This record gives sequence, structure tokens and C-alpha cells, in this order.
Amino acid sequence: MTADLRSQAREMTMQALCQLDVQGDDAMGTLPRFFREQTGDAATLKLAEQWTAGAWKHVADCDRTIAAAATRWKLSRLSHVDRAILRLAVYQLRYCPEIPDKVILNEAIEIAKKYSAEQSPRFVNGVLDAILKIVRQNGTPSGSGEVV
Repeated sequence: MTADLRSQAREMTMQALCQLDVQGDDAMGTLPRFFREQTGDAATLKLAEQWTAGAWKHVADCDRTIAAAATRWKLSRLSHVDRAILRLAVYQLRYCPEIPDKVILNEAIEIAKKYSAEQSPRFVNGVLDAILKIVRQNGTPSGSGEVV
């Protein structure tokens, strides 16, 4: 799978997490159709579905991690897009050890540049830097080959 297709899967996942954030679990039933409308590539589709299901399953854990790192921001004050970007990145940092940390952070920043406000890339970068320190302190860095 190419990097472009993985980037597309991340963007689709971010959009799905926004839908879930607004509509709750009821949106889960509409996501397969949404994903099929976005791509015809089976591997991209599978990855987006996998990341969405995983991030949503662990959303409470991801939110606790974000809240611990973004000490001056309440999670409820973040835009749906920024919250979804951070949730996906935290999920991947904690539960996808095969993805290097640098890739996760760079992709999150690029998605923020494309989909969010002008200041969001800097905000996402700062929060994810703090989150990476938290994740590393807890012994769950991604890209290490360890199963989380």
C-alpha cells in the first residue's frame, strides 16, 4: 500500500471520527457506505474501517490522554476536526506499533493543514509532542515492534 493511500485512509478515518463525535454510535451504521463512496481501493477501505473502529473503541482512553497533554484546553472546546485528528493520532501512537511516531505526527499535522483552522497545525503539533512524551513514559511507543 502506498503512502498516498494510507494518507487517504487517515483522512477518511478523521472524517468518520467527526461523524461519530457528532452523531454518536448511530453513525457507525452509515460509515461503510461513506467509505465506499470515498475510495474504490479495498486496502484503503479496510484500513479506514480498522482505524475508525479502533479509535472509536478506545475513544475514552484517547480523550484522557489528550486531556492530560492539552492542560490549558478542555476537550469540549476543541473543534470536531481537531478532536478527531488528535484521537486518531493517539490511537495510532498507543495501538499501532507498526507505524513510526514521526509518520503519525506528520500525517496529523498535514490533515490539520488541509481540514482545520490556520492555527490548528501548530496546536496539533504541540499537543502531540506532549502526548508522545506521555506515551513513551507509559512504555507504549509506536514503531517499536511491541504489541500494545
